[in-house]
Amino acid sequence: METAKTVEILKTLAEGIDPGTGEQFPAGSAYQQPDTVRALFAAIRMLENPAVTPSRAPSQAAAAPTGKSAPQNAGRPWSEEEDARLGTTYDAGKSIEELAGIHKRSKWAIEARLARLGKIPEPPTRFPVRNASGNTATA
Repeated sequence: METAKTVEILKTLAEGIDPGTGEQFPAGSAYQQPDTVRALFAAIRMLENPAVTPSRAPSQAAAAPTGKSAPQNAGRPWSEEEDARLGTTYDAGKSIEELAGIHKRSKWAIEARLARLGKIPEPPTRFPVRNASGNTATA
């Protein structure tokens, strides 16, 4: 598997989304646990920045040149209140980038949630989807 595809799958998992179906994992899922989300983002950083190795001290890894880290709410389930705030602020004209900052989530997570709320069209599936007979079809 290519590194880019591996990173894409890990990012999707870290956002609490099943890469096969596009559905959000339930709140009790292991993928929604903060330590799991942190581990996934650490793996992403290692794949994206091979110069940062596990043998380095955590403080060195945190200072990786990319400067990217997981948004504070990455992987956390969406509450009804947060959904309502997202919809209201989107309707008020806030950009995806602004909404990501407000909700402390990635732009991809904001887009996925807006699609789920019916505010924007559903983005195309990024991964092959298996049908009931186990055949793979790209959606």
